[in-house]
Amino acid sequence: MKPTLADATRGRILFGGDYNPEQWPEETWHEDVRLMREAGVNSVTVGVFSWSRLEPEPGAREFGWLDRLMDLLHEHGIGVVLATPTSSPPPWLGRLHPDTLPRDADGRTEWWGGRQHFSHSSATYRRYAAAITEDLAARYAGHPALIMWHINNEYCTFDYGDEAAAAFRRWLRERYGSLDALNAAWGTAFWSQGYDTWDGILPPRRPHYMKNPGQVLDFRRFTSDMLLECYTAERDIVRRHTPRLPVTTNFMPLWTGQDGWRWAREEDVVSVDLYPDPRDPLGAQAGALVQDLTRSQARGPWMLMEQAAGPVNWRGANHPKPRGLNRLWSLQAVARGADAVCYFQWRQSRQGAEKFHSGMLGHAGPEGRTHQEVKRLGADLARIADQVCGTRITADVAILHDWDSWWAGDHEGRLSTRFDLPEVLTAWHRALWEAHLTADFAHPEDDLSGYRLVVAPQLYLLTDSAVDNLLAYTGGGGTLVSGFLTGVVDRDDRVRPGGMDARLRELFGIRTLHEWWPLEAGETVGCEGFRGTLWSEEIEPEPGAAETVPYRGGELDGLPAVLRRGRAWYLSTLPEPEALRSLLAGIAAGAGVRPVLDGLPRGVEAVRRGGLLFLLNHGREPVTVPVPGTHRDLLGDADVTDAVTLGRYGVAVLRS
Repeated sequence: MKPTLADATRGRILFGGDYNPEQWPEETWHEDVRLMREAGVNSVTVGVFSWSRLEPEPGAREFGWLDRLMDLLHEHGIGVVLATPTSSPPPWLGRLHPDTLPRDADGRTEWWGGRQHFSHSSATYRRYAAAITEDLAARYAGHPALIMWHINNEYCTFDYGDEAAAAFRRWLRERYGSLDALNAAWGTAFWSQGYDTWDGILPPRRPHYMKNPGQVLDFRRFTSDMLLECYTAERDIVRRHTPRLPVTTNFMPLWTGQDGWRWAREEDVVSVDLYPDPRDPLGAQAGALVQDLTRSQARGPWMLMEQAAGPVNWRGANHPKPRGLNRLWSLQAVARGADAVCYFQWRQSRQGAEKFHSGMLGHAGPEGRTHQEVKRLGADLARIADQVCGTRITADVAILHDWDSWWAGDHEGRLSTRFDLPEVLTAWHRALWEAHLTADFAHPEDDLSGYRLVVAPQLYLLTDSAVDNLLAYTGGGGTLVSGFLTGVVDRDDRVRPGGMDARLRELFGIRTLHEWWPLEAGETVGCEGFRGTLWSEEIEPEPGAAETVPYRGGELDGLPAVLRRGRAWYLSTLPEPEALRSLLAGIAAGAGVRPVLDGLPRGVEAVRRGGLLFLLNHGREPVTVPVPGTHRDLLGDADVTDAVTLGRYGVAVLRS
């Protein structure tokens, strides 16, 4: 049995962040560990960007400073999540081995001087990465401070260079076996693109006009696989030395470059970096979406590897978090399954590209508001840890998402450049979130039988197995709601006859899908009882076979905007937010799905985790929440009866 997050938490909520002590004189380290202890920090991630310090020249090893640091942290009871430093190679690697540097789609080299400047397909890069990983694992495998491994950091490198081209050809040979099969999958009969030799195939570098979408789809699959090979190679090294310690690498939220479902299966701990905009009125919902997705990938407790205690440094205007918001969003993550709440980074840098990215200990020092709030959060997490760690969240609703479908739909020749899958996914999740319906995410080929309601905001690409799975789900009594442009193509991005899988058309009661009608920016379409946005479709329903909500006015007047046949619903437009929320809440109620808690004031979020009820006020004004019965508020250490008052950005964690 492989290790889990519980092997690192040991009944605690891990609390801390990236620690980069090589930026500071060693006397500062002692102040750091003292302040960490005062703040309740029990773990730090070390070594993420330390390659040039550990290996200042080829083959050299400078471990003395890390030895002293590991010992110091252990002496103060602070566990170490030790990172392999391979996301940011030292300048000498690129200078001596140019084959390790990636190239963009225009053939331009991405040089050292930033980070993530490595070719995932370079044998030289992989050899040096394995060597430093091997030596780290051998040296620190028995160190008592070590609680977990963190491989690389935010894998996000695309590479169109010669090393990647050779690897892409090998990958395609393994996938297709023959050029005939590849040509058929890519539809190379179009525009005279047929390949007569494997050597003629390149990554989708910049052409004169549009790229072949089949080639682009496979290149995205290939990129995810090559990065995954880099991860598993290092994971296997550290696992050989420390088989009982869990291993992770940190996802970026809904990043297009990794198939998150496939990657999660290779991790002992699923972790994510999460940075909602504090100025975004829907920042809490954006966070909840990522938290729900990460929990679903982990199939249980997960790790918030990075967040910001205050401002970041990459937005046009980088605003701090108002008083109380950091605590609120951190506890929201715990409510939605996190057993670790960590930051980038512990001490705010004084130099480098991220010196204005906040830290748990900011430029204002220990007396600064940000650090004082961090200390309060540390105490809160310690107070609830024994009641929370390892507990699960039960959801009756699943949201379907698939990276293959996202990649296939995001090509140059699509019907609307206004269509953005994350925005559509966010709109549907928001509707459920505002209706207080907790949702998991799932792959369309997963077992869905445990859910009363399954929603598919948009699945442009559906495999035959996925279609069979959806039919089996509805045939077994489940309720399915699908958004527009679903089931259009097969696994090779080949349009299905009729513009939609015939079995799905029958399921939803669609006789003919005549045309897709994407909407312009700011354009809406009238529907009976609401207005639709972004998209519409010219659909002819089966006579007498479907219940419909019609379009009103315009070219589609009288045709169905929403269809229902039995337990299957199809939305051919994106209703405005209140309408989508009302529609999904009504369908959920019909499927037997209830809100977490009735009568919640606007802006209050409720989540049940294990035997605890989390109540989170996302507003700036105090609110009173009706909660029938008597409960113990673990944060306030007091009993509450029939109601609880939440202050600005307030949180209550109630136990019956």
